Amino acid sequence: MPELDPRWDCNKRRDERELLAELVGRAALDQAQRVRIVRRATDLVERIRREARPGLAESFLVEYGLSTDEGLALMRLAEALLRVPEPATIDELIEDKIAPADWRRHAGHSPSPLVNAATRGLALSGRLLGAEDEGVLSGAVRRLTEPVIRVAVAQAMREMGHQFVLGQDIRAGMRRAARQEARGYTYSYDMLGEAAMTAADATRYARSYSDAIAAIASACRSDEIAANPGISVKLSALHPRYQVAKSDRVMAELVPVLGDLARRAARARMGFNIDAEEADRLGLSLAVIETVLADPELAGWDGFGVVVQAYGRRAPDVIDGLHELATRLDRRLMVRLVKGAYWDGEIKRAQSDGMSDYPVWTRKAHTDVCYLACARTMLAARDAIYPQFATHNALTVASIIALAGDRSPGDYEFQCLHGMGEQLFAQLLADTDDTHHCRIYAPVGGYADLLGYLVRRLLENGANTSFVHRLVNPDISEDLLLADPLTDIERVGLAPHPAVPLPANLYPDRTNSAGLDLSARPVRHAVREALA
Repeated sequence: MPELDPRWDCNKRRDERELLAELVGRAALDQAQRVRIVRRATDLVERIRREARPGLAESFLVEYGLSTDEGLALMRLAEALLRVPEPATIDELIEDKIAPADWRRHAGHSPSPLVNAATRGLALSGRLLGAEDEGVLSGAVRRLTEPVIRVAVAQAMREMGHQFVLGQDIRAGMRRAARQEARGYTYSYDMLGEAAMTAADATRYARSYSDAIAAIASACRSDEIAANPGISVKLSALHPRYQVAKSDRVMAELVPVLGDLARRAARARMGFNIDAEEADRLGLSLAVIETVLADPELAGWDGFGVVVQAYGRRAPDVIDGLHELATRLDRRLMVRLVKGAYWDGEIKRAQSDGMSDYPVWTRKAHTDVCYLACARTMLAARDAIYPQFATHNALTVASIIALAGDRSPGDYEFQCLHGMGEQLFAQLLADTDDTHHCRIYAPVGGYADLLGYLVRRLLENGANTSFVHRLVNPDISEDLLLADPLTDIERVGLAPHPAVPLPANLYPDRTNSAGLDLSARPVRHAVREALA
């Protein structure tokens, strides 16, 4: 197993104020740049609001965002349905979440007829399920109604999922992608599946990736890898015990599988991105990546990619480490910079495990500043990195363009999720004086694998701080929508968010019990010595 950079352990839970103070300097913009950025972002927002019609997903999130009781009820219901197979319990869950909510206050508020129709259905369902059982007739109506409502809820989930998922299989997804490709977009396909629970799951996912690479290869017609479609791969889908405690087994069993997939992608001249995992798996993921990249058969191929999550406090270290790795192996890596999609889970895990601090930032502005600092580093390292900026935020897009300066837009690309942010990207493609490469990250898979992905997307974009959520809300002013994270930090300082106390201070009347971070090598060594 490669010797890991100590930064992966040391900076995982480094003090938020101390680390942020360093990043503010790296992300800093002068006043003239800030003025140009806000001007460009304002123009993008005005054009989107004037010309574009919000899709079903955006309209739904405005009406039922996570700041509303009803939005929270729907989110909890969707998340619970992931784990419940039997109809009786599903009926009870639906009644528990649907009946008490006040759906009538949402009636007719949305510009989307589909959202308004759904509201009427929820209001009717709530009345039927919430009615007191008075006699035989009422009980019979209830028994007849519950299966209908259950089917309707499942169909609504499928319809919402269709907004986020490109196709049931890779060939259906590629057919649907053809229309957007004709407009100038490229694609990165993601085969849905949350994680392998068994060896059979891992084998099935590996076969799915292999089949997808073979299908996508037929569309890779350019010698320039960035101009071809690509694929995104989850390491946790390729091994049933993808965890630090099983590192030796992971290296022995997963590396050959990933290496085979990478070689197939290299022969097809496509991009091959490794998706990000939870913070505890970062060091293991980088060890797997470094081992596979060292394969001599991959020499000269610049399509290997790594996803870095800016909400992680080690994101700048990962960017620096990938630059060093690419330079040492004499190749160019694709690096996709994202904000991050597991924040809630990382916070709760650190609290329940009694960690010393969090591996992620506690304020959205801190994540945004980290993103800008990483972006500046990536743009300065284009000798070894092909920067890919995944964002739906117009201010972030304008900031990237300003940081890139006179570099050719073809030296980097923007990425968005299928079903989210495409209105922003349409404006970038329409700007013929400054054309940008735009790639759509497109999940592909069946309904069985849909809900986990759907819940994550709704959590990510349903929060009232989400740019996508705010963009289509006419009550949100452009000044508020385009609030500068650096200005926010200048206003409130570097302190962590007061609503997210350190795990030790979680309880008002006692200190939380302290745990051991067994994903950190120094902690594991200390435990081994103590046991010995």
